[in-house]
Amino acid sequence: MSEPIIQLDSLSKTYKNGRGVHNISLEVRRGEVYGFFGPNGAGKTTVMKMLVGLSQADTGSARLFGYDVITHFTQAMQKTGVLIETAEAFEYMSGSANLALAARFYPELGKGRIDEVLELVGLLPYKQEKVAGYSLGMKQRLGLAAALLSKPELLILDEPTNGLDIEGMVDMRELMVSLAREQGMTFFISSHMIQEMELMCSRIGIIVEGRLVREGALNELVDGVHVASLEQLFMASVKQERGKAAHVHV
Repeated sequence: MSEPIIQLDSLSKTYKNGRGVHNISLEVRRGEVYGFFGPNGAGKTTVMKMLVGLSQADTGSARLFGYDVITHFTQAMQKTGVLIETAEAFEYMSGSANLALAARFYPELGKGRIDEVLELVGLLPYKQEKVAGYSLGMKQRLGLAAALLSKPELLILDEPTNGLDIEGMVDMRELMVSLAREQGMTFFISSHMIQEMELMCSRIGIIVEGRLVREGALNELVDGVHVASLEQLFMASVKQERGKAAHVHV
């Protein structure tokens, strides 16, 4: 069995309004495409921010490549690409210029790497256009290109298909599956596009109201709950967890 690339151990964080995440534990191994699902406000982005050191847990730990993201941030992030929430870019600059700016942090990269990642995400023909003229989907593609720039071994992506049309979603799915299979790249992905994710995820986690309620191999979870699809598994999990909460509050 391959080594764990992501390790979350009893990760918890509570905000002033009482919401947060509670005792999240999971592992993602090399070459896996791991789907992380939950309703709006369930805590997906909170977990992802703690995973990359943008937010600190109250208790528990998050490790990447065996390194704690708080105490050994540089080592943990060295082989990690990240796209969380909205892809940010300087709109008055071209797509290529934005990536050139980011590439300054990776002096070891060859001169052709920018064009290489732009071609991977389908933006090479538009590399000299200003980002202000990009559609939302094109901006997401540029964000993914930036995440791929350093040749990472792990990609952490929050809603990477946001704004993409059907063709764009298929392109992204095929790209991620190809990178996982051919290069052993590992993906931790949050998305609401359940049908697309079902086609590429080997393992999943479902978080509801801050708690991880399902976690494991996709086919085993679907068979275990006797449903026909990831969508049905997701809806059954949410309904069951909310039913428990309603019973507690009665």
